Amino acid sequence: MDLDLRGRRALVCGASAGIGRATALQLARQGADLVVLSRRADRLEALLPALREAGAPSAQALAADLSDTEGLRAAVQGLRVQILVHNTGGPPGGRLLDESTDKLARTFAEHVLSAQVLVQALLPGMVEAGYGRIVTVLSTSVREPIDGLGVSNTVRGAMASWSKSMSRELPPGVTINNVLPGFTTTERLDGLRTAIAGRTGRSEAEVEEGWLAAVPEARLASPDELAGVVAFLCSPAAGYVRGASLAVDGGRMRSI
Repeated sequence: MDLDLRGRRALVCGASAGIGRATALQLARQGADLVVLSRRADRLEALLPALREAGAPSAQALAADLSDTEGLRAAVQGLRVQILVHNTGGPPGGRLLDESTDKLARTFAEHVLSAQVLVQALLPGMVEAGYGRIVTVLSTSVREPIDGLGVSNTVRGAMASWSKSMSRELPPGVTINNVLPGFTTTERLDGLRTAIAGRTGRSEAEVEEGWLAAVPEARLASPDELAGVVAFLCSPAAGYVRGASLAVDGGRMRSI
C-alpha cells in the first residue's frame, strides 16, 4: 500500500491533545508537512519539536478557535494544504431537553460551521495539487446516540450528513470520510467518566467497567489506534474511499 505522504501538507485541528495530537504525529511519521491548530498555543509550540523528530520536514503552529467562525476564516486565509483533519472535542454531557439553544448554536458553529469554512478555504489548494483528503473525527453516536450526550449526538449527526453531502460535490481526487471513535483514552473521556460518576453516585472505576462490558475487545482504544485509521484515509492508498463513516470502537456498536 502507498501510505507515503512526503510532499503533502496537512492541517490537523485539535492537535494539542488526544486523537488530534496522535494523528499529527502519525502523519509526520508518514513524511507529511504539518500545520497544527488548536486554541492552546503553548501546547502546539511544545508539539512542534516532536513532529519534526517523528519525520515532518516542517511543522507550524496555528492558534485559532473553531467556534469563532470569522476568526477561523481569517486564520486560514491563503493556507495551502492537501490534507485536512477536522477534529474537535465534544460539548459537556447532559440531557438534550435541558440544553439551551445558545449551547446548541455554539456547538453547531464549532463543528459544522468550522468544517464548512475550512473546506471552502482549503479546497482550492487541493484542486491545484490534484490531491485532497478530508477526514472528520466524529463519534459512534452518528449511528447510535449515546445517553447523556444530547447536544453531541445532535451535532455529530449533523456533521455526518454534512460530510456525506460534501462527498457528492467535491471534485474527483478530493475525498472526504469520517472516523467514528468509540471509548478512547483522552482528556474528553476522563471528563465524561468523572461527570457520570458525580451524577450517578458510582465510582469512576464502576463507570469504566460499565463501558468495557459493552466492548467485545474489553478495553479502551488508544489515540494512536484512531490516528492510524485517520492516516490511512489521508494516504494515496485510500483514494477510492469516499463518503464513508468508519467505526473504530472495538465492536461496541450493534448496528452495521
